[in-house]
Amino acid sequence: MDWKIELIHVPVSDVDRAIEFYVDKVGFNLDHDQRVTDDLRFVQLTPPGSACSIAIGQGLGATLAPGSLDVIQVVIDDADAALEQLRAKGVDAEGVDEQAWGRFVTFRDPDGNRWTLQQLPAWR
Repeated sequence: MDWKIELIHVPVSDVDRAIEFYVDKVGFNLDHDQRVTDDLRFVQLTPPGSACSIAIGQGLGATLAPGSLDVIQVVIDDADAALEQLRAKGVDAEGVDEQAWGRFVTFRDPDGNRWTLQQLPAWR
């Protein structure tokens, strides 16, 4: 039996601001934006090429405070290109961190949730 992670909740304080950031600046696809009730809004966004999406919204029952997430890591093909793309869109991304296990770029969303992008090394 396969186990697939397909949705991760990212806690945000302003849903519309987060949508603008993730879609217009980072390049995610807006899959769903549904206001179910006055107290419940579900938004799903997916990074290009990813099988896993993120969920943001209102009333989703999340226990994490907005800005407290710092554990999402995304694999990319080219750290330099990712850094250039993010900075060109106005994202304050940290420069490429060279490690033996990969090349890393990090950035934060408007609430402070931290994302790490990893270019895998050429394994032998």
